[in-house]
Amino acid sequence: MSARGNGRRVLIVGDDPATVELLTTTLGLAGYRTGTASTGREALSRLVEQPADLVVLDMTMPGMKRFAKFPRLSVADRPPLLFLAALDSLESLAAGLVTGSADYVTKPFRIAEVLARAETLLRTRSAEGRTGTPRYDDLTLDDATCRARRGRRTLDLTPAEYRLLRHLLVNAEQVLSKEQICRHVWGEGRADNAIEKLVSRLRRKVDQEGPPLIHTRKGFGYWLGH
Repeated sequence: MSARGNGRRVLIVGDDPATVELLTTTLGLAGYRTGTASTGREALSRLVEQPADLVVLDMTMPGMKRFAKFPRLSVADRPPLLFLAALDSLESLAAGLVTGSADYVTKPFRIAEVLARAETLLRTRSAEGRTGTPRYDDLTLDDATCRARRGRRTLDLTPAEYRLLRHLLVNAEQVLSKEQICRHVWGEGRADNAIEKLVSRLRRKVDQEGPPLIHTRKGFGYWLGH
């Protein structure tokens, strides 16, 4: 199991001893090096002293929203965030998940989902470190301006379309279910036809010229790739 985490450092921020112990033990067994903090201030201090590759942040703790952007850290030094969120906070949280530097799981969470989302966030950060910008073939995203280009053509995307495209791109060549897409784009359940309409609009914009990149796997979901 050690190959999964490969010694990368995860800071777990939470005030529930049982949850912190579960995450520390599980992530440790998966090959991650873990540290803990019980408050936002303590988390900031620890990150200044020793950078982390990923932060798991319990957003059900009081006063955590103002710490979630780590204002004392430069943008380049801010680690990816995996939020532990309550169901009733998902709608407000989804607005902050435009880029691939943050994701969430709902409480009570499944450890398998925590591990999967942690790996995705770290894989995305690693890919961005190599290229300087998220991209696939001639499709390029600019997270600073939330704009996308395909070749020389700028894509006019809505916030939901950008979040969907970003999610498909960082998981390129992997099929994403409607449920996964819905949770990432809106943070709440939507009817299947809402997802289908969103994918259809995005596909028309992305694949208007050039070989198609967005595909349907009937009965399973959607994927981006050749």
